[in-house]
Amino acid sequence: MTSRVGLALSGGGVRAMIFHAGMLQWLANASRLESVSVISTVSGGSLITGLIYRLNDWKWPSSEQYLNKVFPEVRRLLTTFCLQSEARKLMVMRPSNWRHLLSRANVLASAISECWGINVTMDALQTDCEWSINATTAETGKRFRFKQGRCGDYETGYAAARHFPLSEAMAASAAYPLLIGPLRINASKLQWFKRAAWGGTTEDEQSTPAPFERLHLMDGGIYDNLGMEPLFDIGKKIPKSGIDFIIVSDAGASLVRQPLHAQWNWKRLSRILEISMDQARALRIRPFVNAIIENPSLGRYYQIGSVPENALKKFATEEMNTRSDNFWLSSAECFRASHWPTDLKMVSEEEFDLISRHGFETAKWNEILFSRENLTKLANN
Repeated sequence: MTSRVGLALSGGGVRAMIFHAGMLQWLANASRLESVSVISTVSGGSLITGLIYRLNDWKWPSSEQYLNKVFPEVRRLLTTFCLQSEARKLMVMRPSNWRHLLSRANVLASAISECWGINVTMDALQTDCEWSINATTAETGKRFRFKQGRCGDYETGYAAARHFPLSEAMAASAAYPLLIGPLRINASKLQWFKRAAWGGTTEDEQSTPAPFERLHLMDGGIYDNLGMEPLFDIGKKIPKSGIDFIIVSDAGASLVRQPLHAQWNWKRLSRILEISMDQARALRIRPFVNAIIENPSLGRYYQIGSVPENALKKFATEEMNTRSDNFWLSSAECFRASHWPTDLKMVSEEEFDLISRHGFETAKWNEILFSRENLTKLANN
């Protein structure tokens, strides 16, 4: 693997957090975390990345640090604390939070700060690794990101965010409509700068008034649940500047086939949103998958729910020939892991181990599949 790796971690609530944690465990076992130079995250991906930074003194961990320090503590926290319940308690017990009844991401940010100890501002991150925390601006419909001490979208403009609470940026990225509600920020208190034309640089930016007094930031998955946009040029099918290799970890929920709910049931609106997000995801991932099939040195796509034995059955690999009955997770176990609810509830140790193992194995079997020997076999079939 090359030295400049871009890592995209999708949304998907606690399921995504644990799947990504397992995938990163495999990368750490292969001593590859040191190669990560750019991270782009959405929702659950943003939550796990913020937690990783918190557990490693606000630095992106080395492979050894992740294995010995970070991963065990992630397991402990996600099997001990229920972030969803803690946010609900803060809403009920603190009357000052009642004003956030329709913007509960602000309360989620408080829970992240108090339960996980993420009580610092964006400038606390001490790393050469560039991290984009992605949300969606409700007012413009564009990708709102927190990145390198700045925040904004290209239509609203960009403002300094060094003193913006990290917990609020993470909560904005995870603010799923209907279930959590948006994070509300007072845009009029920030100084915004905007480029005069598309393709300009920061040197071309000019001061501009906030287009809205308040901005409502929603789940980044509404715009791009994979977090791929900062890393991959879909039109050219190549990594963006400064990246040699892209890893996309996709723990998003599969679209379930089901009857449509009654007209006035809120779940009908939720269903429409799910369909739109699923189609947007498909349009983004297809060119990426086609690109890595043509050129495996470009990247990897790790998809939750994929079954290792189905992917590797064409190859007489040593791993397949010598496997015991529990060498790989079964198709039923992969299904169970991939259909874990998209929420922020506490999980049991058994549930954590299942989903994280699925993430670990998904990364592992992809490397087996893309080995030089097996690619040759695939080409000859």
